[in-house]
Formats: sequence, structure tokens, C-alpha cells
Amino acid sequence: MRKNSVKNIRINGEVQKVLAETIRGEIKDPRISPLTSVVSVEVSPDLKTCKAWISVLGNEEAQKETLAGLKSATGYIKNRLAKTVNLRNTPEITFVLDQSIAYGVNMSHKIDEVMSKQEQKEEKEEENE
Repeated sequence: MRKNSVKNIRINGEVQKVLAETIRGEIKDPRISPLTSVVSVEVSPDLKTCKAWISVLGNEEAQKETLAGLKSATGYIKNRLAKTVNLRNTPEITFVLDQSIAYGVNMSHKIDEVMSKQEQKEEKEEENE
């Protein structure tokens, strides 16, 4: 199975859905933030490993705590994945913190800041005319 085959893409989507449901509704670890989302999942073509990119809305400490909670719950999550998704092998899950949403929010704030400065500059130029 190639990396970007239709089967691999379908497996990635199914694993992402199960991970999101499990993290959101079944894990009771207080370290895991309720504002945790599974951004992306990449299962290797041999179904042995899985990288799950996790986004946590909050400060850096909340992100570290959530990652630690998820790592400690890996066994339960893998068991739940094995029961839900019928795969030949149940992949070993590695959680990776995804910063893309925070990066996007930061960029949006910077763009808004530049736009407001530009508007203020234009208003001053109109007043001086």
C-alpha cells in the first residue's frame, strides 16, 4: 500500500475519527484539556505506526499536561482503536503537538494590527488634506 493511496487516506480518516471520539468522550484524565482536537493522523503504509497531530487551545503548560495525559492513556486508546477499526495490525500511536492553529491565530492578530495602523494612517492623511 502506497503512502497516498485511497485505502491509506481512508484509514487515516477513520483512525482520526476514533481518536477524536475517544479523547473527547472516553478518557477521564484531568490533565487532558477539554479543548483538545485531533488535527491530522498519518498511519504508515505497513500499519505499524501512527502519528497523531494534536492541537490544544491554552497556554504552554496546558499543552504539556495534555500531551503527558495522552501518552499515559496510549494503551487504552490503542485498545479502543483495535476494537473499533478492523485493521490487520493496530498501530503504535505517537502524539505530536501541532502548533498550526496557534500560529494561524497569531498571524491573524498581526494582520489585524497592520490593517488598523494602515487605516489610522489613511485617516490622518485625509485630515491633513
